[in-house]
Parts: sequence; C-alpha cells; structure tokens
Amino acid sequence: MTFETLGLSPALLRALSESNYTTPTPIQAQAIPAALAGHDLLGAAQTGTGKTAAFGLPLLQKLAKDTPAKGPRKPRALVLVPTRELAVQVSDSLKAYGKHLRLNVTMIFGGVGMQPQIDNLRRGVDILVACPGRLLDHLDSGHAKLDAVELLVLDEADRMLDMGFLPSIKRVLARVPQQRQTMLFSATFEPRIRALAMEMLHNPTEVQVAAQNTIADTIVHRVHPVDASRKRDLLVDILATRHTDQVLVFGKTKHGCNRLAEQLEKAGLKALAIHGNKSQAQRQKALDAFKSGKARILVATDVAARGLDIPNLPLVINHDLPMVAEDYVHRIGRTGRNGAQGEALSLVSPDEGGLLRQIQRLLKADITMETVQGFEPSQPLRLDANMPGRKGGGQKPAGGQRPPRKPGNRGHGKPADRGAHAHAHTGAKSGNNANRQRQRRGAHSA
Repeated sequence: MTFETLGLSPALLRALSESNYTTPTPIQAQAIPAALAGHDLLGAAQTGTGKTAAFGLPLLQKLAKDTPAKGPRKPRALVLVPTRELAVQVSDSLKAYGKHLRLNVTMIFGGVGMQPQIDNLRRGVDILVACPGRLLDHLDSGHAKLDAVELLVLDEADRMLDMGFLPSIKRVLARVPQQRQTMLFSATFEPRIRALAMEMLHNPTEVQVAAQNTIADTIVHRVHPVDASRKRDLLVDILATRHTDQVLVFGKTKHGCNRLAEQLEKAGLKALAIHGNKSQAQRQKALDAFKSGKARILVATDVAARGLDIPNLPLVINHDLPMVAEDYVHRIGRTGRNGAQGEALSLVSPDEGGLLRQIQRLLKADITMETVQGFEPSQPLRLDANMPGRKGGGQKPAGGQRPPRKPGNRGHGKPADRGAHAHAHTGAKSGNNANRQRQRRGAHSA
C-alpha cells in the first residue's frame, strides 16, 4: 500500500514525498480512508506509530477543499493535546504536511505570554492546536471562538485524563458545534476513554494497531545523571575516552543538533548533524559519510532519524530525552538489531526526571543510573514528577482546579523550568492586568 492508494490529494502527496514518506503505517492505512469518508474515529495507537499523519492528512484534505476567502477567520479544526511539547510537534507536522496548502496552523498553550496568541487568533486561524487549560482562558476572554469547528481531534486522550483535564475537555466540548467530525486517539481503550468517546463520537469507526514498542533484549539501558549545563562536556568525555566506535546522538531541536555537532568538531571529534531543515540530499550525504566512517558521530533530531538504517550500530546516546516515552523506543531501535549487542545511554538532567519516569513505565523496568565522577548533578533526579520536562510535577488535580500560585510567579513556571521550555517562550508580556491573571492560570494548562 502507498499513500497514493489512500485517496490523498496531489498537494499532500507532494509534501509527503518531499519528506521521504512513501509507505503508510498500519494506523494510517486504517484511519485515513475512514476519516476521508467522514466517519468519527476511535483510534488506539501509541505515539511513534504515525497517528499525527493518520488524523492530520485527512483533516488537511477536507479543509483544503473549501478554503475560506482571505481575511481573519475562525478555527475550522481543533486538535486538543495534553502538553506544550506535543502541541509543537503536532503543529510542526501539520505545517509540513500542508506546506502546499493555504491553511493557517496556530498553537495555544500555557506558560507563555497571552498576547502573541491573541494576535495570531485575530489574524485568522484554520487549524488550532491547543492545550485545554489555556484554550479555556482564550474562550473565557472572548479571544477565541469555536463555533466554526468542523473537525475535532483529541490526541493522547489517556494522558489528558491522567493529567486531570476531563473537566476542561467537557467545557471545550460545550463550545464546539454538535455537527462535526470527531477523532479520538488513545494508547488504550480503558473504561474512562470509552465513556469519554461515547460523549464525543457518533457511531465511530474503531481502528487499532498492535503496539510497536518491542524492545530488543540485547540492548543495555543506562542513565548518567548530570546538570544540563554540563551535558556537552560529559558527552565529549564519553566519546573521547570511553567509546571510540560509531555513535548516534539524539538532540531535541534542529538548532541544538547543529550547535552540538559544531562543539564536538571543536573538541576534535568528527561529527555531522541531520535535521528537518536540511534537504534530503544533505541528509543522505551526511548519512553516507557516517556509514562509511568519514564521520564517527551523527547528531540527529527525532524527525530526521525516522527510517535510518544503520547496520551494527553499537551505541545510541540521548543527549536530551525525548518529550514522549515512545520516541525513546524509536531512538534506541537503531542499536541492538538482529541479535547484536547494543547500548542506550541517556544523559539526564534533574528537570528531566518526569520524562525518565515515563520511559521506565513504558519499559516496565528501572534503568541503571551511574553517576560519572566529576559530573555529579547539583541535585538528585526526581522520578515522581508527572509532567514531562517539568520539575516537581505541575499536574492539575483530578478535580480540574488549578493549584494556588506563589506570589511573583508570572505564569512561566518555576525559574528552573524556564530553560526546559525556552524554545516556546516569546518574551512578550500581556497587555493588562486581566491578561496577566489569565497567564498565571494558563501556566498549568500545558
């Protein structure tokens, strides 16, 4: 099966081809035809199985058939997600798939200033990707309206329920038209998910794929706790003294991967970077240099590493943990293939404790922690954090009420949190006291 056989438009097929996507994943093969036919969907799929494209491609195609006239417009599609990181990921994917369509994609999440989001809403939105809490702030203030929504997607419903978003989700549902197409995706179909689905969906088509989180038992998992500011130095130490074979290093952002490869080069280590901003020819050139041994270290983002086939790779290093646990499985699947021994080494800073906990839950096993002498972290890792990348949790109580905030906190999280989400901050401030109040409430929305 190919994407052409699924009935997608030429503009979407062109974008997929440019991203080197040729074969649909099982969830895409099942969900896309049903969604294009207008059915509500209840989909069981883990992150990493391609579910963003499973709902994103039919969503884009249906909206593109009836593009409104120029000028400010209200959202016609709403995608609800549990975290700001997933909002960024979904938004980036939709923009990539829809690069040849005239559709505007906008993100809304807490922990950043309200005003830039207000400005984006005023300019007009076709597709809104949002975390429930901050979306409600915009709805209550009148800056967002959902009465034109034709398609509603609830992504990672199980995580949203775990994070106490059910009351917020129900409030959002009350604002969207009853006549709409709805798609709900979750890792499980547990009773709470089915109850929510019955409130949202009309005679849904169920699609379910087997979990693709199989991990080779020949892979050894280890964690080195280290402060974020010392990760690069520890990585250089590891690559210069302890491991001399080829290594695939995963970073979080395109810019970060570029910078890390440059820093490794300055340290005398031959390294190349591949990421979404590089053309397919540039990626292939870097991959060929890595496979041939001309470069010993390949630094990659998750998106650029999809489909990489690197035989006999002994080591994968996570310089930054992925924002969702399933991506960890995808990353380390590059080593330990065909019965060969492999190692997955993660450099984990104290503010990544929540991410590490989610990975251990997925693996159903603890990961050995080894502190490297001279690189001891300034504080121990906290594995009781519930929010990815957020130190000390940040989860909303099950009743949906936001916890009280300490004086002086202006909605950007604790000071220690700022670095973890620096890419998402705009630096803009709210224009008045009311906006600042909403901003404080919205800090727990993502």
